[in-house]
Amino acid sequence: MPPLGVDTPFGFSIDLSFWREIITWPSGELIRALFAIVGWAVLILVFFYMGSQLWLEYRRTVKYTRKWKWVLLAVDVPPLFIQTPKAVEQIFAHLSGALITPNIGQKYWMGKKQKWFSFEIVSIEGYIQFLIRTESEFRDLVEAAVYAQYTEAEITEVEDYMGNIPGHYPHPEYEIFGVEFALEENEAFPIRTYPSFEYNLSKDAVFSDPMAAILENFSRIQHGENFWMQIVIEPTSNKWKEKGIQLVKDVIAGTAHGGGHGGHGGGHGSVLLSKAADIPATVMKEAFNIWHWNFESESGHGEEHHEEVRKISDLTPGEKTTLEAIEEKISKIGFKSKIRALYSARKDIFNPSRCMDGLVGALNQFHIIGKNAIVPHHTTQVHYAFKQWREAHHKHHFMTAFTKRKIKALGNPYVLNIEELATIWHFPLPFVKTPLLQKAGAKRAEPPVELPVEQLEGPLKRVRPAVPKSTPPTPPEPPPAEILYG
Repeated sequence: MPPLGVDTPFGFSIDLSFWREIITWPSGELIRALFAIVGWAVLILVFFYMGSQLWLEYRRTVKYTRKWKWVLLAVDVPPLFIQTPKAVEQIFAHLSGALITPNIGQKYWMGKKQKWFSFEIVSIEGYIQFLIRTESEFRDLVEAAVYAQYTEAEITEVEDYMGNIPGHYPHPEYEIFGVEFALEENEAFPIRTYPSFEYNLSKDAVFSDPMAAILENFSRIQHGENFWMQIVIEPTSNKWKEKGIQLVKDVIAGTAHGGGHGGHGGGHGSVLLSKAADIPATVMKEAFNIWHWNFESESGHGEEHHEEVRKISDLTPGEKTTLEAIEEKISKIGFKSKIRALYSARKDIFNPSRCMDGLVGALNQFHIIGKNAIVPHHTTQVHYAFKQWREAHHKHHFMTAFTKRKIKALGNPYVLNIEELATIWHFPLPFVKTPLLQKAGAKRAEPPVELPVEQLEGPLKRVRPAVPKSTPPTPPEPPPAEILYG
């Protein structure tokens, strides 16, 4: 076999005979040779990635996030104020303005990262309240978004309710049960949204508010119990829509499948391992393709493969519906999302089935067969070996994630668009009769100056602005002696 060389513009040539010979080896020897040649490079890439992530986390903690100040806002709307979930959809669209795109210097030196929001529903011994948690920088943005759609709403800053229960478990008096939810299929597949809950019994359309089934579980809470749900969202760019575009192509080609890409990962560790595992697989795949191409080109047995291309007219009615649903989802703004629910109570009355099972069932109303669903994928309950130790470990991590509203803890986030978010979290319509649901009692107006303000009703304590300490008046200087004695 004649030597294979490549001439370069620098006056010397590169001998590629070794590589032409090595790609003709059997697959087993080829894999071992490639690992010996480039395996060290893979390890360097893995350690470099791990080091960059540790450095990034350090800079974020030291330089950026430690200066954040979170505020928790209680939102009350008038009981007879009629607005569809479309209004809350516009609130989420408004909050997309908080998106930032830091450059490399801002990200790796200043530690700058995207801030997020948490939309919550809490039932504290049966007292139900809608809450929004945000960093103080975006408080005006949140209030403007709410007032733009609910002009008579009342927004009050309250203390964080997480201080109502112990923070560490096992505890001698209290017990908790937590569930984190994820998407069952690829995040590009949509869930059932509020337009699908309209139906006609007569000439007028009737809206069956999905929030009624959700709030019913919060109304079951009794004295000594707490039931809380949070939807943590983070603004993101439109890159997630590329998955939807690829999924549309796969549906047309007939190769689409779910696979649970919506958030069943295990956080940073699983992401790191998956990326590290992909590197050698990609190298071997490319080497095999080169070897296969070289063998066919030298032997002359290469054949052209013509795959039959499907047309849109060849799709089944179900595939066409799925195609339209995916295109509808990616046509709207999306947020990285995470849904969690936490039940806590005294041990003598601890009964998570009272509300948690009903919430899982209420979220099942958003399931569309062949598309997507919201399903539990992580709980604080464990079985089998080392149950007590593992359960305490799970509860600790869950409480940390719930208290700090972490979006990447326990599993990877998934993308929900503004219509899906407004379906899961919105202010109920007036016909939804939920007892002890806090609502605005009167039209919002500016109070007279120095008018005493009553405490917010219910167990949530209102945060009062700090009053600066008054400095004592400076005593007057004594008059000169010549004045006193003439």
